[in-house]
Amino acid sequence: MKQFDIIIWGASSFTGKLVTEYLFNKFGSSKIKWAIAGRDLGKLKKVRSQVADKNIPIFIADSFDEESLLKFVKKTKVICSTVGPYSLYGTKLVKLCVENYTNYCDITGEAHWIRTLIDNFHEGAKSKKIKIVNSCGFDSIPSDMGVYFIQNEMKKTYKTYAKSIKMRVAGISGGISGGTYSSINNLLKEAYADKSVFKVLNNPYGLNPKDKMKGLDKKDLRKIIFDKESNSWIYPFIMAGINTKIVRRSNALLNFQYGKDFRYDEAMMAGNGISGFWKAILAVFPLAMVGLNPNSFLKKIINSFMPKPGEGPGIEKRKNGFYNLRFYITIDEKRKAFAKVIGDSDPGYGSTSKMLAESAICLAFDNLPKNYGILTPSSAMGEKLLDRLIKNAGLSFEIKI
Repeated sequence: MKQFDIIIWGASSFTGKLVTEYLFNKFGSSKIKWAIAGRDLGKLKKVRSQVADKNIPIFIADSFDEESLLKFVKKTKVICSTVGPYSLYGTKLVKLCVENYTNYCDITGEAHWIRTLIDNFHEGAKSKKIKIVNSCGFDSIPSDMGVYFIQNEMKKTYKTYAKSIKMRVAGISGGISGGTYSSINNLLKEAYADKSVFKVLNNPYGLNPKDKMKGLDKKDLRKIIFDKESNSWIYPFIMAGINTKIVRRSNALLNFQYGKDFRYDEAMMAGNGISGFWKAILAVFPLAMVGLNPNSFLKKIINSFMPKPGEGPGIEKRKNGFYNLRFYITIDEKRKAFAKVIGDSDPGYGSTSKMLAESAICLAFDNLPKNYGILTPSSAMGEKLLDRLIKNAGLSFEIKI
């Protein structure tokens, strides 16, 4: 018997405010029971006055104070968290969700933190029939649900699943927030300080169950190559490190439904010819800057020019943003197919806020697969989430067979 359906934790963050606005526009303050939470009452009241109304309850808590977190965790069906870096601020919250029969979703791209959750809380969440669902934003719903959609279509048409899927980012437009940049920097700090973090990040199957961490896939692309499948020069995609692991974990959690020999990878497209090659070279340079040792002098200079927590792209940039993901599908030696996933707004914020909000709504109200534990979007919510993404979140899924 929970008092609330959904509580947004971190509602005063850049993404949290967008999720709050989305829920209020969809439900107001009376159609469902929901609330917002965070550590700063003044900031929460400001967000509430800007995008909601005074009828939305507020909870004050601190990420490191279990007693304060417990005051709202035990009162709701679902916690929707936007508070990162999650490896710094998220572990106690997940622990309390498992202990108090509360479902949870977030937008983390921190693979090493998800590994920690799997090792510490997966079995407990399974035994209590709780869904803890990570990566419900641009990383990694378009990839995870894109593969889920494709494999379902393969099964309907060919009575079998695709052996290989290659995702290529054909187009993308958006911005970065201070919170996201802070999470990237924190991940790098932890990786440089702890070799075990590097092991998880470097293992293509780093999020699979402990006894199922092997397969045919290799490390994510780290150089510029010409890709025959897309007839384009390709270069590393910064989100591939989390997306590919989430897709592989989905396959493992679904009892290797796609096959133990299923292969998946991701990259950015730059076009063909000499112009495509030079475009790839120019695109790789800023990626290298982001990946610098966070303690280096040059990285500290770069940090001074980047957005601070709470800052992010404006409304026009979010609305005018988009992403176009192409999936090159190999069914067997003779048959191939092609699919697209397209998002209608800025991937990191405009689209992410809608995907996260719909994930929380799905967890709170839909009749979902009986899968529990530390889950992925497709293994946790399947067809119900796919329907919501298409109807409400501005995503389209297309396939040509």
